[in-house]
Amino acid sequence: MTDNSLAGAEVPRIERRLDPDGKPQVLLSGAWVLRSLLPQAAQLYRQLVAYAAEPNVSWDLRQVQTLDAAGALLLWRSWGRRRPQLILREELEPAFENLSPEAAPPPQPQPRDLMAPVVYLGSSVLSLVEHVAQVVLLAGQLMLDLVQLWRHPTSIPWREISANVYRTGAQALPIIALVGFLVGVVLSYLSSEQLQTYGANIYIISILGVGIVRELGPILAAILVAGRSGSSMTAQLGVMRVTEELDALSVMGISTSLRLVLPKVIALAIAMPLLVLWCNAIALLGGMLVANWELAIDYRQFLHRLPAAVPIANLWLGIGKGVLFGMLIATIACHYGLRIQPNTESLGAGTTESVVTSITAVILADAMIAVMFSSVGF
Repeated sequence: MTDNSLAGAEVPRIERRLDPDGKPQVLLSGAWVLRSLLPQAAQLYRQLVAYAAEPNVSWDLRQVQTLDAAGALLLWRSWGRRRPQLILREELEPAFENLSPEAAPPPQPQPRDLMAPVVYLGSSVLSLVEHVAQVVLLAGQLMLDLVQLWRHPTSIPWREISANVYRTGAQALPIIALVGFLVGVVLSYLSSEQLQTYGANIYIISILGVGIVRELGPILAAILVAGRSGSSMTAQLGVMRVTEELDALSVMGISTSLRLVLPKVIALAIAMPLLVLWCNAIALLGGMLVANWELAIDYRQFLHRLPAAVPIANLWLGIGKGVLFGMLIATIACHYGLRIQPNTESLGAGTTESVVTSITAVILADAMIAVMFSSVGF
């Protein structure tokens, strides 16, 4: 049964003999491992099945050198998935324990816990309260840092602020322009289809102006910034946690909130209003083009009637939303970044939670502002 591919390795051998009582006994020897079994697995299986069919046969595995899961499974199947009269060394016993039906009894059905939904709801509420408390503490620490910078203007981290303004503002211009233009086109096209039915073509200016300047512009810019820049902030702080840079800053006595968190919050509070204005302009441009194609509204007429259709209060409300949304996104992103544990799994989960929470918080804040200022700008 030797094979050239098994040179230098002990091949599995089967020998039939009679024990001292005259009963048939099968002696196994060699290495019953996958590498040795592959060249002759079919032949060995047929021979094992033939020997296993004999009555009162016993098996002697004391001369088996090595036995892995493949060898144990081959023997188990040839024995008819039951354990025969068997003699083997103690160290080979674990190979057959997992194959025995008694070794793995079927799992018992777990009783349904009627309190599980209540426990899950309670844990979720406690987790939410914990996050809110930590965000409030972080915001309080940022206020203290602002007071310190007010007293010591030379300590203001201008370089970090300008770098974050560039990363969160200037580099986000292309994607915000693309999304804003497409939203303006879609909104104008769908509105024009309905306005043509009633002959109210001129009202497309009011719909686009108020809808984009007051609501769509700020919320679109905030969602895109939360997915792009917010995740980047969380990942940056998370990587610093994994690489123990945050611990090194603490050891050197450098304030993490002052040098890392505050510049991001200030930068996004500066960049977001500008991004909102940029999104408004590009979205109105797309809407104006479609209004000209579908409703034959001249560009000059659109721009001339736009200030009258959109009171200036809507513009200031949108800019104010931009400042609030920027500070909210940066604070939440930094909060989740500082909570990340020093492992890659926590880094991915924290970044995902940061984006989801930021977008949810922005939508909730926008809804609250819409209710509070429902009588402003009309």
